Formats: sequence, C-alpha cells, structure tokens
Amino acid sequence: MSGEEGNDNKETSSPQKTTAKKQQLCCICNQKRPALKRPKTLEQICKECFYDVFEEEIHRVIVENRLFKAGERIAIGASGGKDSTVLAYVLSELNRRHNYGLDLFLLSIDEGITGYRDDSLETVKRNEIQYGLPLKVVSYKDLYGWTMDEIVKMIGLKNNCTFCGVFRRQALDRGATLLKVDKLVTGHNADDIAETVLLNILRGDIARLGRCTAITTGEDGPIPRCKPFKYTYEKEIVMYAYFKRLDYFSTECIYSPNAYRGFAREFIKDLERMRPRAILDIIRSGENFRIAVSTKMPEQGICERCGYISSQEMHRLYQLAVQF
Repeated sequence: MSGEEGNDNKETSSPQKTTAKKQQLCCICNQKRPALKRPKTLEQICKECFYDVFEEEIHRVIVENRLFKAGERIAIGASGGKDSTVLAYVLSELNRRHNYGLDLFLLSIDEGITGYRDDSLETVKRNEIQYGLPLKVVSYKDLYGWTMDEIVKMIGLKNNCTFCGVFRRQALDRGATLLKVDKLVTGHNADDIAETVLLNILRGDIARLGRCTAITTGEDGPIPRCKPFKYTYEKEIVMYAYFKRLDYFSTECIYSPNAYRGFAREFIKDLERMRPRAILDIIRSGENFRIAVSTKMPEQGICERCGYISSQEMHRLYQLAVQF
C-alpha cells in the first residue's frame, strides 16, 4: 500500500470517528456523556440536564395552570412510594428556588394493612426529617373504626380496592381539613391519568370521564386537589428518584395485584413500548372529550352514614357492615 493510499484511508475514517464522538455527548449540554434516554422524548441526556428538564417541566405545569398562590398551605399526599416521595422533594425544591411562598405539609393515610402500610409509613417518617416537612398521619381505624385488614376479612379480596379508594379519598379530605390547608397535591402521574381515561371508557363512566383529566379537581368543595405530575412519565419519576438516591418504599400493596386497574396499566405499558407518546396522546384525548348536553348524568348523593359523596344512600361497605 502506498503512502498516499494510507493517508486517504485516515482522512476517510476521521469524520466517522468525530460523528461517533458527538453521538456520545448529552444532546442538551453537548458536554457530558449521556446517562439515560428520556422515555418521553427518547433524548440522550446527562444526569444534570435530566434534573433540570424534569424539574423545569413540573415548574412550568405549576405556573401555566396557576396551581398555587403565595401564602397557601399545601398538603402533599405522602404514601412513601416513588411518586409522592419525588413530589415532596421536587415541590420543596421548587418552592425554595422560585419563591412560591407555600407552607408545605406531608399527609399520610394509614389504611391498616399489615406488612405494607406500616412499613411504608416508616419511609414517610424519614422523609419528614429529610425534607423538614411536618407530617400528619390519619388512620382508617380512628376515622371509621376498622382497618383494611379487617375489611378484607369481612368481604374477601374481591372489590377491596374499590372500598379502599372511597375511604382513602375521604380520609385525605379529613386529614387536609385537620391541617387547615388550602389545597391537597397528589403524586398522580401521566401513566395513572392515561390508565384512568382508559378505565372510564371501558366502564362507560361518562361522569368520571368528563373530569378525570382535570389537573385540579374539587374546586367547588372544601379542599381542591392538584396533580403537578399530570404530564410526568412514571419511568422518569423512577429515574429521578434513582439518580437522586431518594428514600422511598417500592413494595406493591398486598391486596392490589388482581385489581382491574392493573390490566389497564399493562395495556398502557404495551402502547408506550410501541409509541412513547401514547401516554400523552391518551391524556390529550381525554381532555378533548365533550359530553353532549342531552346526555343524562348520574346524580351524586350523600351517604347517610358518613355524610360523604356516594352514588347510593349508604356506602356499600356500611351496608355490608350492617349485614355482618
């Protein structure tokens, strides 16, 4: 091989090496090597840029939707899981960084599930110290006189998530009232909302379908609820918690493996694998649903036993309690 041919080969391979080197850099800062591929955008970015875009997106959602006002008392629904732990951490950071002027509190519900909630509450108690946020724990036993363990013994595993959901929502409202807060924020993420849209379609639940994508609900009630993670992917929340080394509890509720929502969750995950934007597309579809004026909406009543919203004269669980 001649010297000229050797030089030609070097010149030909050089641009390829340069291109390969560029592909190994973060697509945002173009300085550091990427640590992850964002599930939402498929961008290759470094940890520091991921923190920035993750937090900035949540800040933008808060500002654009005017979720808070300076001076408000805000309760963070804290279960000890990844969503509520990241929410508590990020909201604390944004409150300090952008001077929201909020008084933040942690609010936890003890459903009385041995081997699950008792362990997760220990995580919340550590978060109380780590983030410097006051904690209030409200229990089913104190509010209703029974625990979820006792409820499951009475009714079995079927439909127990439905019962728990009703009483958990009520417990959060009562806990928020005890804290005298202006709003309650929950860690419901984009995956959760997409699942709810799908579930309401499958159930034909027009009433819930019309409001399930709202970022703030209950504005006509005593305590509005907000979802700052409405457009935040679950996978990105997990990545953020992992890279930040946040302290959270990851065990699934022992009574939920056969919940109907689980099937919708698996379907959403399959769609996401084929098309990452599927989650946001489902949420946007839910936002664009319109209910015809002529449609007769179901009437909501009040449970004569506990005074909370119910589709029947008395919550189903109270009816069962009377039978037993």
